Amino acid sequence: MEKRFASEVEAADSLHAAYRRLQKEVQKVIIGQDEVVRLLLTSIFCQGHSLLIGVPGLAKTRLIQTLAATLHLSYNRIQFTPDLMPSDILGSETLDKDRNFKFIKGPVFANIILADEINRTPPKTQAALLESMQEYSVTIAGQEYRLERPFFVLATQNPIEQEGTYPLPEAQLDRFMFNVLLDYPSYQSEVEIVKSTTTDQQARVEQVLTAEEILFYQHLVRQVPIADNVVEYAVQLVHKTRPGRQGAHDLANQYLEWGAGPRASQNLVLGAKCNALLNGKYSPDIEDVQAVAKPILRHRLVRNFKADAEGYTVDSIIERLL
Repeated sequence: MEKRFASEVEAADSLHAAYRRLQKEVQKVIIGQDEVVRLLLTSIFCQGHSLLIGVPGLAKTRLIQTLAATLHLSYNRIQFTPDLMPSDILGSETLDKDRNFKFIKGPVFANIILADEINRTPPKTQAALLESMQEYSVTIAGQEYRLERPFFVLATQNPIEQEGTYPLPEAQLDRFMFNVLLDYPSYQSEVEIVKSTTTDQQARVEQVLTAEEILFYQHLVRQVPIADNVVEYAVQLVHKTRPGRQGAHDLANQYLEWGAGPRASQNLVLGAKCNALLNGKYSPDIEDVQAVAKPILRHRLVRNFKADAEGYTVDSIIERLL
């Protein structure tokens, strides 16, 4: 794969071009969600995972199916329910006809996993998936099974129905690179959606990248040079969120219970590197850090009662910190 490009600059240009083609293909099916597509692709190229928050009917499943098709990756959807067991995700050992134990792989053995309504299943089952996200492996009866790379988990949550749910603990939320908010489409986008989905014609998407190419670009993103002042800006931004600590912003001291950890700093730098490449630049600047700051910090900040009482949302706090 590396031999195809004469230089890293040429490789970076090819990723920018591939991103434009991916956008074009996804837009054939998904209308008006360009920002969400940008963040999901950034997450994939950074070897991260994403949590998508949105009400039902906003094409979350269709979006991830379309991405899997354009990236030529295997895809599985897991519907999380209160009675789902870890073995329903990871797989289990069964006896074959010769009375030997045989491991039957679960749906987690795919390149792209849609974990639908992850907060509807108990913590034990949530933890089974989150371990796979972190370790890229599954351990059953002392035997380790490696997951095929690239491996990307898109977990979804419905923000409306909270009864009978098991919210992800902060430590587990931290494993997601991005927390992406999926909003209603604009009026014009919805008109186009209705027109395109109420006929007998189905849009066909073309494959843009292979698994091998994605793995190459994942390594390329990590090789992008970054100036010290941009790294320092990312780390300072995270330090501003930690109440009662040196470097904390007044807003954090007033309205936050907990701030973001070091993983947020790492993700800000990685996300900025990828954002620069996707936009045709060879090195990130402070604007690239700001472009990924909200979805990276959103699920890592815990507000206090005062913030609730005075109507401060996490996003409004992040905006002030930026």
